[in-house]
Amino acid sequence: MSEDIKTFTISVYTENNIGLLNRISAIFQRRHINIESLTTSQSEIDGVNRFVIVVNVTKTNAEKIVKQIEKQVETIKAYYHTDEETIFTESCMFKIKSELLFEEPQIQNIIKESNTRIVTVNKEFFVLEKSGRRNEIESLRRDLNVFGIMQFVRSGRIAVTKDEMKITELLSAFNNQ
Repeated sequence: MSEDIKTFTISVYTENNIGLLNRISAIFQRRHINIESLTTSQSEIDGVNRFVIVVNVTKTNAEKIVKQIEKQVETIKAYYHTDEETIFTESCMFKIKSELLFEEPQIQNIIKESNTRIVTVNKEFFVLEKSGRRNEIESLRRDLNVFGIMQFVRSGRIAVTKDEMKITELLSAFNNQ
């Protein structure tokens, strides 16, 4: 019986070193696994960065990836979680011609119904910002595409776990070395 492929969020806590991103992405490349989303940022501990990587793999592959990532010298700890075990979101921005904001009442309805925020408006364009699940963002993109999108960008996933993680104590101990 073969394992099901699921979406996993892999969290990697690391020192902030040059070249680490290349080595981590090479782990996925060697296994022919596509990274669906990748976000890096500071973690809750000064001097420790966090990668949030989204992949569609089997649980066995998620375990193997985490073990390989943890072999990297700069990696402090890595985890994997299913969508059910995490709270996650993405953000996006749309740049659209300003005239549409005033000439197309449907655009105002779309903005209101999708809980989208207007970031800026000028004579040439306006910019919308939306945070939410990937399907919400894609739905908004389809709705706005009808009117013409000048630019679109979407962030990678950001996520926290539903369960308490003992990573803060581990990171504090690392930071005090």
